[in-house]
Amino acid sequence: MTGKERILNVMNRKTSDVVPWVPFAGIHAGKLLGLNARQVLKNADMLFESLMKVNEIYLPDGQPVIFDLQVEAEILGCELMWPEDSPPSVVSHPLADEFIIPDKLPETGDGRIPLILDVMRRMKRSVGTETALYGLICGPLTLATHLRGSELFMDTYVQEDKVRDLILYCTRVAKRMADMYIEAGMDVIAVVDPVISQISPEMFVTFLDEPLRDLFQYIKDKNTFSSLFVCGDATKNMDVMCHTKPDMISIDENIDMFAAKKICDAHRIVIGGNIPLTTVMLLGSQLDNIQFIIEFLENIDHKNLIISPGCDMPYDTPIENVVGIMDAIRNPEAAKRLLENYTKVEPDIDILLPDYEHLSRPLIEVFTVDSAACAACAYLKEAATRLIPVFGEAIEVKEYKITEAENVARVRKLGVKNLPSIYVNGQLYVSSIIPDHREFVDLIRQHLDAKS
Repeated sequence: MTGKERILNVMNRKTSDVVPWVPFAGIHAGKLLGLNARQVLKNADMLFESLMKVNEIYLPDGQPVIFDLQVEAEILGCELMWPEDSPPSVVSHPLADEFIIPDKLPETGDGRIPLILDVMRRMKRSVGTETALYGLICGPLTLATHLRGSELFMDTYVQEDKVRDLILYCTRVAKRMADMYIEAGMDVIAVVDPVISQISPEMFVTFLDEPLRDLFQYIKDKNTFSSLFVCGDATKNMDVMCHTKPDMISIDENIDMFAAKKICDAHRIVIGGNIPLTTVMLLGSQLDNIQFIIEFLENIDHKNLIISPGCDMPYDTPIENVVGIMDAIRNPEAAKRLLENYTKVEPDIDILLPDYEHLSRPLIEVFTVDSAACAACAYLKEAATRLIPVFGEAIEVKEYKITEAENVARVRKLGVKNLPSIYVNGQLYVSSIIPDHREFVDLIRQHLDAKS
């Protein structure tokens, strides 16, 4: 059975010989050839060669061609910052000052679309008969947030009709991108909308239920499979997401996979995920990764399931870790023998937490996967940094990314349960939800008043 057959079987609710495996190797693909993120995402030949190396080493059943949620935003006027080891991030919002609904839709010659379509067609010719190819598009809520900025969440209370119109516009953009990617031969269109984890079920139903239903039906009508890809703790939204009827939902480690699968199974929707990106894939050993997969496979129903990283895997993920995951999925009995003398070793890192009871000024700590690479993390961090122009040096704002072992230890010691989260003076303020700016300002003023 080919990898593509495995993916198509699962999407059609049929059985496969093994659970399908989809490594989300976006920028990490470049690591295999010693290329940085900018080279991979801006050079067609380098991207193609990197993807072919992923196909050769990781033997994927399904494979994304590009993992960059800023392609559409860049075309529509957002300025980007380009790190060397992560996808670009949005640093300006064209609708921030004047909330006017755009009417431009992407064309085949816009931005990096020619590069992407070229590589999609080359991948289709090279591996498309054996590997299911994924075209990833930016989801309507995340694109709307890119265009408007975090002010969008305040708009949901005071300009509800405009928010609806902007999300409908972003849905039209998504359809246009889907058209181009389907024409280029993509087997699955994944609507990647990480900001969904930052809203309530009520807000989801109000603003996203109808647009996403329409988008997934549009993709289905073109005889193509669809996936809704969320990051962060979207546990509260699992059921309402299922009601929009994608063929599949992909989640990260912030969500209990076993509970989420029961919800998806009830709706006859495939679920994908959710190998931890940093604590296992990036910072763990090869045996740690194998152990995770073996335990995962032994404790979950294999029907309607695809195994993948929780999101775009970090650039520096050790190659041997990904190979270990693939081997454990394909041959679990052999992998178990490798674990006979295995004992997990936790890093011995002593973290000294601040003396939260005696701080000289309010301390806002933002715990993220990586705000440079994760849109949900970026907008939660932005909610905290928006306080700096209001209070200046009267407050302190810090971000802790769990791409570093020391910050993983900090998260564990403080007891942080989900990412991204904001803590104020050592106490959880919000987890996986964008806070209201005015309420956040009022809270900090209360802390400052208590100090005076």
